[in-house]
Amino acid sequence: MIRVVLPPHLRTMSKTGWEVELEVSSPVTQRAVLDALEAKYPMLAGTIRDHVTKQRRPFLRFFACEEDLSHESPDAPLPEAVASGKEPFLIIGAIAGGCLSVSKETGKQPVLASSDSLANRAGVSI
Repeated sequence: MIRVVLPPHLRTMSKTGWEVELEVSSPVTQRAVLDALEAKYPMLAGTIRDHVTKQRRPFLRFFACEEDLSHESPDAPLPEAVASGKEPFLIIGAIAGGCLSVSKETGKQPVLASSDSLANRAGVSI
């Protein structure tokens, strides 16, 4: 079983939890994982990859084993830890410019959360 972590907007669309499990035949590649994901959750077709070209949408990134795989060939084998289900394949919504969040200390003061800090909270390094 391949584990895939989806960003919040895709979890909402697919009515799933944080992580989904997929059956993927060897070789386990980005293309194979995304084909299986779109087959199991047809409402995601076209949201991660373009319908026609099958290229990754600009504001999504792919990570596995703390590596950014967004610009790798979709037919390159994924790391063995992903293929074996030990590590998840992460689909991350890109974050540009940071966002405002409430300070944990005061509960009131807005603080700027950078994409780095948000990625760290998600367990991803960018």
